Amino acid sequence: MDRIIYTAAGGAARVLEQQAVISNNMANVSTTGFREQIAIYRSVPVVGQPGLPTRVSTVTATPSSNFEQGVMAETGHALDVAVTGDGWFSVQTPQGEAYTRAGELAVNQDNLLVTQQGLPILSADGAPVEIPDRGTVTFSNDGQISALGAGDNPNDIQMLGQLKLVNAPAGSLVRGDDGLFRTADGQALDVDPAVRMISGFVEKSNVNPAEAMVSMIANARRFEMQMKVIQDASANAERANSILSTNG
Repeated sequence: MDRIIYTAAGGAARVLEQQAVISNNMANVSTTGFREQIAIYRSVPVVGQPGLPTRVSTVTATPSSNFEQGVMAETGHALDVAVTGDGWFSVQTPQGEAYTRAGELAVNQDNLLVTQQGLPILSADGAPVEIPDRGTVTFSNDGQISALGAGDNPNDIQMLGQLKLVNAPAGSLVRGDDGLFRTADGQALDVDPAVRMISGFVEKSNVNPAEAMVSMIANARRFEMQMKVIQDASANAERANSILSTNG
């Protein structure tokens, strides 16, 4: 294959891979607690025989996410909660403990406090949180959960425990295919008493729609440039073949 075509085709493939990441970010602009995924190009050596140590290719890598806090939106719903500053809610998944910033909670048919995906949210002791039937739930800023059952005396408030609020060093969490974050070694994090939250609010996605749209347009133009290089290389090859045929 002509080297210029190989180079341009490789560049076009990388642009398409990055476009997929940006498109996913755009699709989650309104997803509560979503963390923008970062895509970059990096060089990799071309291996094989024969080869030169100076020859490199490129790949699209998603090494991390943007962990900046999203905008807080007031909902007034008792089961909507949001972490302020650094920190995460803990949830139970079939693969073990995971972490999220999405605080749109609900009570399922088993009276367990769950996320919108139906995953049980964990208490500080690592257990699901059970809510009294038709109970009114309130949260304190340190995650303490209290409930008042239907028809109960206002003085008979039940303390249900405390949400497991954790924190992790920057870059130590890995995004899973389910959109949740986990530690790189799969170990559960300990409760961080410094993490704070508020109720009646949710945290919006931290994706900037305008920046994502500009990136999509810029990527589309890069792809067009790569295709133009391939077309020019093909046209040049045809001209060369024509000259050789004439001379022959």
